[in-house]
Amino acid sequence: MPDTPSKPTRTPTLSDTILASAQNVQAVLAGRSLSDSLAATPSAVRASAQSVAFHAMRHLGTARAIKQILVRRTPPNPGFDALLLVSLALLDAALEYADDPAPDQVKWRHVPVYAVHTVVDQAVKAAGSQHRMRSYKALLNGSLRGFTRERSAILAQARKNSVAVFNHPEWWVEQLRRSYPDQWQELLYSANVPGPMTLRVNIRHSSVQHMLARLEEAGIPAVHVRDEAITLLTPRPVHEVPGFAQGWWSVQDLAAQQAGLLLPVRSGMRVLDACAAPGGKTAHLLERADVELLALDADQDRLERVSQNLDRLKLNRKSVVLQCADAADVPSWWDGRPFDAVLADVPCTASGVVRRHPDIRWLRRPGDIAKTAALQRSIVDALWTTVKPGGHMLYATCSIFPQEGEQQAEKFAKRHSDASRLAAPGQLLPLARDSAISNDGFFYALFAKTA
Repeated sequence: MPDTPSKPTRTPTLSDTILASAQNVQAVLAGRSLSDSLAATPSAVRASAQSVAFHAMRHLGTARAIKQILVRRTPPNPGFDALLLVSLALLDAALEYADDPAPDQVKWRHVPVYAVHTVVDQAVKAAGSQHRMRSYKALLNGSLRGFTRERSAILAQARKNSVAVFNHPEWWVEQLRRSYPDQWQELLYSANVPGPMTLRVNIRHSSVQHMLARLEEAGIPAVHVRDEAITLLTPRPVHEVPGFAQGWWSVQDLAAQQAGLLLPVRSGMRVLDACAAPGGKTAHLLERADVELLALDADQDRLERVSQNLDRLKLNRKSVVLQCADAADVPSWWDGRPFDAVLADVPCTASGVVRRHPDIRWLRRPGDIAKTAALQRSIVDALWTTVKPGGHMLYATCSIFPQEGEQQAEKFAKRHSDASRLAAPGQLLPLARDSAISNDGFFYALFAKTA
């Protein structure tokens, strides 16, 4: 177990941030999600630790390769190993920034940059603050200073490995190379650029014009992308954006917003949102029409988040039922009344949202694609039985792997002779690396049930 830092009674220093970030990285390397780990991080240092930990996750392949060159025999101390990786990721950014004659503010906007000597000093201080790492202070100091002196040569050697170049596992790189021979490199590079903060205007209580006016009054630069989507040119905490408490908007990526627009719904319909948490798409459906809606999710805690989101958005709850159940186990929750429209936003590898959750690439394993594809098949086949003749089902995943997208949709259509595939975007790819207006990776297929 890593040492537990004492609760700060002062403003956190960079050494505090480096230590907390290293503990989060250590948790990911042990198989825990970064979101869960960050939730347990002391609040005083959580924001800065998240920034540094996200950066380390996005550059973990490079940091690991550098570490292997600098430290031939890694000490049997997972805490120190994570601290060294975080320190190298920070130091590499500091050195690159220092050598950049005219830093591009778009490129460096989301990168935690500190002075080179500060990174070295504070990293060594972080190691010295922990009983189990004090004996490694000299090794850490020597490794960081060695990298400072020989960065160019070390990087040239490190980048002979595709993992260090693209900062994704080798199997992931190969998967994208086979699936997208003309775009795979752009997809990998784009995954290391944080996604923009996009809002979905709640048309029940606001409008695009109203929100743009309020944002301008607050001095928050923003652009209307399309439909109800507005992107902030600089992300910021939700409570700093006008209208959060009033329910005027929700944070939702541009690609995810398409679900509520693609599923044909109108007032009076009976609608199912399977795998509903955290509730963004559920809310969007209720914002569009007065429907009788059943929202399912297998996780009761996550289902509670759906309830909280609906309350904040001040949506009519009278015709909404939230139920904790396994969507594939239809007899456990279905009352036999068919649905006019079903949203099947099924579990997946989440390979399309890696830019927002950079730990995903390191947590997934090659066999996970086949496992999730099998799970998706069982869910959509079960849900199809609940669709009314003449009704629709929208299949959706936040994945860019074809096995979870186009291949899944094609196989579904072959298995069900009463399924007619309608127009839908298909695979949406996150390719705009340097643009504030871009979307996550998503897949959509719309089916109508013939009589």
